[in-house]
Amino acid sequence: MKKTAILTLILIFLMSSCSLIKKEPDPSELYTPTPTSTPTPLPEPKVMVTEVPDPTITAEAFLKAWQEERYYDMYDLLSRVSVDSVSVDYFRTRYNDAAVAMTLRNLTYEITSALTGPNSSQVAFHVNYETVLAGTLGRDNLMDMVLENGTWKIQWQDTLVLPELENGNKLVMDIQVPSRGTIYDRNGVALAYQTRAYALGVVPAQIQAGYWTNLINEFSRLTGKTPQVITEMMNRAEPTEYLVIGEVTADKYEERYSYLENYDTGVYVTEYNAGRYYTEGGIGVHMIGYVLPISAEEAESMQRQGYRVDERIGSLGIEAWGQEYLAGKRGASLYVVDAEGNTVDRLSRTEAEAAYSIYTTYDEQFEYDLQRAVNGFNAAVVVLERDTGRVLGMASAPGFDANLLDFNNYNSFFSGNLLYNNDRPMYNRATQGQYPLGSVFKIIGMAAALENGIFEITDTYECGHYWNELDGIELQDWTLDHETAPSGTLNLSEALMRSCNPWFYKIGKELYQQVGPNALPDMARAFGLGSLTGIGELEEEPGNVDNPTEVFAAVQLGIGQSTLLVTPLQVARFVAAIGNGGTLYRPQVVEQIVDAAGNTIAAFEPEAQGQLPVSPEHIKNIQDAMETVVRNPRGTAYNIFINTKYKIHAKTGSASTNTGLNSNAWFAGYTDENMEGKPDIAIAVLAEFAGEGADVSAPIFRRVIELYYEGQARSLYGWETGVYITKTLSPTPTNTATPRPTRAPWEIEPTEEGE
Repeated sequence: MKKTAILTLILIFLMSSCSLIKKEPDPSELYTPTPTSTPTPLPEPKVMVTEVPDPTITAEAFLKAWQEERYYDMYDLLSRVSVDSVSVDYFRTRYNDAAVAMTLRNLTYEITSALTGPNSSQVAFHVNYETVLAGTLGRDNLMDMVLENGTWKIQWQDTLVLPELENGNKLVMDIQVPSRGTIYDRNGVALAYQTRAYALGVVPAQIQAGYWTNLINEFSRLTGKTPQVITEMMNRAEPTEYLVIGEVTADKYEERYSYLENYDTGVYVTEYNAGRYYTEGGIGVHMIGYVLPISAEEAESMQRQGYRVDERIGSLGIEAWGQEYLAGKRGASLYVVDAEGNTVDRLSRTEAEAAYSIYTTYDEQFEYDLQRAVNGFNAAVVVLERDTGRVLGMASAPGFDANLLDFNNYNSFFSGNLLYNNDRPMYNRATQGQYPLGSVFKIIGMAAALENGIFEITDTYECGHYWNELDGIELQDWTLDHETAPSGTLNLSEALMRSCNPWFYKIGKELYQQVGPNALPDMARAFGLGSLTGIGELEEEPGNVDNPTEVFAAVQLGIGQSTLLVTPLQVARFVAAIGNGGTLYRPQVVEQIVDAAGNTIAAFEPEAQGQLPVSPEHIKNIQDAMETVVRNPRGTAYNIFINTKYKIHAKTGSASTNTGLNSNAWFAGYTDENMEGKPDIAIAVLAEFAGEGADVSAPIFRRVIELYYEGQARSLYGWETGVYITKTLSPTPTNTATPRPTRAPWEIEPTEEGE
């Protein structure tokens, strides 16, 4: 009974399940109604598709920023994990240090391939590191990325800087520096070179009275300074203090050692290794320039250029201009080292190459004498080869001893601050000094008057003590201050000869009113004023030429005043152009550049820059008038050149400075000798606040002529008792003997009471 009941229940369950299975209809039994309109299609089901961005866009942005050294922009492209593990300072330093170490000059890149997944990707790229010392290093690399908020971010690691920089490795460049190239004068006399040297000094109070004359003469032989100069130095010094005498090369000093060893006290000689020695303190020091240590501010930049931070580099003049030639080519090995400094690999190696030598356009002896010719003044003199632009001499006074800028030189500690000296000895007055020109400008005024047709050379004008052609204004001629008779009626040529102010006031006024306010300034600019001469090797200033805005300024410009400013170099250049027929040449101070094998790499060639807008007829008129300045008894410089045999064309000038001090004294001119082996020259002389050009600058000009043509000075200045000996020279010191320490002052140890 029990089994029967169970079977009955199973049977009932199975029958119920079968009734729940739906029977498929017979297709023939299906009814299809006739449609009454076009059915509306059901919408397609929405499929969620997420587009993965292109990872090369991020890679390109990163590499571009690297190329431009925008390290912070690179850092912004890093993933969150990378940012958490690498600080921005570490990141920037890693790239920057590598760039400095390898002397990176430029970086180029190329993305070569990319693998993209839904959340990670990898970009392959190639980088060329173009360096100064290691050549070009090429590397293939991989950049891993992760997708964050729909943007690819870079999973950064050190090997992205360079594959070899794993595990804290870094780059080290070992640099071999060749000796710096020598600067020679045009004849091969060394002016700046590397050698051993001695610093000479003296404590005057420690020298016995009877030793003075011999000692001064010995110092003169060693340093090149005249006995008179050394005597003056000693007289100005504090008797008990150390006085810098100068420097001398080791070989020269050791030749004279026996003559100095008798001075067991008072004379101090300190040997040093001169990384750069300048002959006699610097012959043409403002042209040669000097070297200085690399400063902290420029250290990284110079390292990128392949320099060691302990080097000295050119900081002025030819030393700076010729740095690339004088530095030579550095040898270098680029190493990978580990965190402990052990060498892992050497990536490159190049050999050092010797530096080039530079020859100047000037002669050492002439330049030395030129410097002495302006000694005692704040002054400048420029000597150009008239027909080429070659600089045969250039001196700026006061000068300075470039050896004192070498801190290995003991004398440098007693030299004071050259940069902040009130007389500005390191300032090149010849190319950087900007001064009112005064009456030398009348050459340009004469050219403008003739070329614009407002006056002929034969036109006359009354040159009196006063000029009154502007209402309410009375101007004066220089003859009034000198208490001499007025010049009277003069033609235009005679006006230049007499330097007649009223004539040139008139020219300034008529040019302004008849031709226009730009007439005279435009002629000045055509003569090269108001712009750089293009000397290139030296630092220079452009001066200033303004267009007058009213007639009084134009009248003042007529005599070289108003706001006009010029450099002595500009004046020598345009005077040379008058002398050679109208060509303005670019001044140059480098004769040739020679490699270590003696091959000439570059050589001086005249470079014409322009032509004066003055007809040959009018240039001849100006030349003739300039000759009468020194040859006609009425000429303003006649008395200075009365016994000079050379054919000179020149112009005096005295320019007001509006300072209450004396005028600046000018004299400029050229020679016309046509002498074999002695090219004609143009000279400009400027003496600050020295008074009349005829009284001061003209005698200096005359001495330059004598030095150039005869090799020595023959005429005395009015302020000399002998050549290079001033009337105010103090007698030779006669100091009595004083107690003498057995050691130099700086070697005495402090006492218990103090130093």
